Amino acid sequence: MHIPDGILSVPVWATLNAVAVPGIGWAVRQAKKGLAEGQVPLLGVMGAFVFAAQRMNFPVGFGTSGHLLGGAMLAMTMGPGAATIILSSILILQALLFQDGGLLALGANSVNMAIIGVWAGWAPYRMLASGGWRNAGVFAGGLLSVLASAAAAIVELRLSEVPMSPAVVGASSAVFLVTGVMEGLITVAVLQAVERLNPGWLRKPEGMPGRAAGLLATAALLMMIVGVLYISALPDGFESMAERLGVAGREQTVWAAPMAEYEASFLAGDWSRKALAGLAGLAVIYGICVTVGRLLVRQRSA
Repeated sequence: MHIPDGILSVPVWATLNAVAVPGIGWAVRQAKKGLAEGQVPLLGVMGAFVFAAQRMNFPVGFGTSGHLLGGAMLAMTMGPGAATIILSSILILQALLFQDGGLLALGANSVNMAIIGVWAGWAPYRMLASGGWRNAGVFAGGLLSVLASAAAAIVELRLSEVPMSPAVVGASSAVFLVTGVMEGLITVAVLQAVERLNPGWLRKPEGMPGRAAGLLATAALLMMIVGVLYISALPDGFESMAERLGVAGREQTVWAAPMAEYEASFLAGDWSRKALAGLAGLAVIYGICVTVGRLLVRQRSA
């Protein structure tokens, strides 16, 4: 779902960069209101887990792969304001350190996934969770977050005057639908596992219990150490759509990321290059999220 540089027209990516800044700023103000000091470590744990999960591409059919976006999951555990901050931090890290998503297109990716995707995922959960339909709300939130993010990307391509045939849009939409269903199922499974370890936590997430935090942290580490051996090499939904539209060749590199393609190129082995890059990403995103959380808590206290 990450849009690289060179695909969107200058007016589109420039406008979305301008929109993303106040959007994230508003999310910061929302997060500051409800963030408790005990939740600060959770920002780091959830950020690391979603970063790792986004790395795990899995086949979804039609010769494409998908991966967890995590916006809905973050909104359900941390609230939509904090979710936008976490996901924006992940997107910035991915663009700067791993060349995953364009630097100029960072605003577009942030709007699509960290704002639209987060709030689209939060809405059905908010509506259904209190009425005894929580799992349905969780699934619907995961599904809708992917579909809304994909729809925004398609609109941006159209505004960039990329020719789009109904056949390509239909095929890409089918891929995004399957990816969304997988997102919903994974989100339900993860939140159920957390709830089993600490019943009632999702209703009042004042701080993450040690067992649940350990589960998510361990899962993130395993994905980076073991899971990298099983990542699908198939293009993801957006990459596949760009190839079908004939615009994949427009991709540009405006920033030489030190660990491009999630590899520490100074190491020899394929596994070691990928594992070290992933572990570095986990450490950095954890540090960023915890630091931001502490700053927000201090500002509110002051």
